[in-house]
Parts: sequence; C-alpha cells; structure tokens
Amino acid sequence: MSDIETLSRIIRNRRSVFPAMFKEEQVDDELIHQILENANWAPTHRNTEPWRFHVYTGEALKKVGDYLAAYYKAHTAEAAFSEVKYRKNRKKPVQSSHVIFICMQRDPQERVPEWEELAAVSCAVMNMWLSCTALGLGCYWSTPAAALNAGEFLGLKEGERCYGMMYLGVPEPELKLSSERGDIQEKVVWQNS
Repeated sequence: MSDIETLSRIIRNRRSVFPAMFKEEQVDDELIHQILENANWAPTHRNTEPWRFHVYTGEALKKVGDYLAAYYKAHTAEAAFSEVKYRKNRKKPVQSSHVIFICMQRDPQERVPEWEELAAVSCAVMNMWLSCTALGLGCYWSTPAAALNAGEFLGLKEGERCYGMMYLGVPEPELKLSSERGDIQEKVVWQNS
C-alpha cells in the first residue's frame, strides 16, 4: 500500500469517539507522548508553535470531572439545571484514559494574526486525531464553556487560552461508526487559464 493510500484510509476512517464508547482500559503514556509529538509537527507560521497541552490521567481525571460539574452548576440557571447533565459532566473524564486540554499561547510579539495561530493549533489537533485513528484509539475534541473558560483551573500563563479538550481512550471492540461527505466537485472551482 502506498503512503497516500495509507494516509487516505486513516483520514477517511477518522471519527469522533465519545467517552461512553471507551473500554475501561488505560492507554500507555508512551503512546500519548507519540501523539503529542505528532501534534508538535503541525504547520506554524514564523515557527511560533502556539499549541500547548495539559494532560490529565489517572486520579487527576476526577479533578477534571469535579471542575466540569462545578462549572456547569455555577453557570446554569436553577430552572435549567439538569442533574443528568451535572452527573455526565463529572463522569465523562473518568470514562476516558486521558483528557488533554488544548490551549494556545499567543505569540508575545504578535508577528502573525491570531487566527493563524489558532489554525496552527487546529492542525496540531488534527495530527493528534489522525494519530489516534492510526493507533486504533478513540477521541474527540470537545469545546464546552467550562473548557473555554478553564484558565484558572489549568493555571494558564499570560497570553494562553484554552480552546477545548480532547477525550481519549480505547474504543469498545466492534464499534461501528459511519460518516458521509458531499461530493467534492460541488465545493471546488477550477481555473485553467
């Protein structure tokens, strides 16, 4: 199989896999290091390398769940509060092997537009997602308000901001996930002269 065939297969098999679909199995930290190293090779204008990651695993996942649940409770009107959502916020992290908060450190010199640095972070996340797919792992990028406002919880530095979190784990065997895309020809304009 050629490199492009392998890459195309991985790209087309990438799916969002949610914590409820994970087995109770720990992913080896060495694989997490490999996934993060692949993230580190994302394109970055002026080599600002703006991606930052905060990795939680083991007992620390309970802290994430407690934070998410407390944030939900503190920021939800009493009439809209759902005990089910509250418990789900607390449970999802501990259903995962790892939770990785996805952050961006803005270039202090602002040599590139902020959107370019966010695009670089997004490319880093895609590298992580494709790495998980290639390794047979499941993950998804979640962007709840609690994560987007997790600066104090994470102890973020000046100029650093959180853009969500990746739940990561070993998917249940025989998990059938499908996806469709529209015809690419409807999304492309060719100019030949």
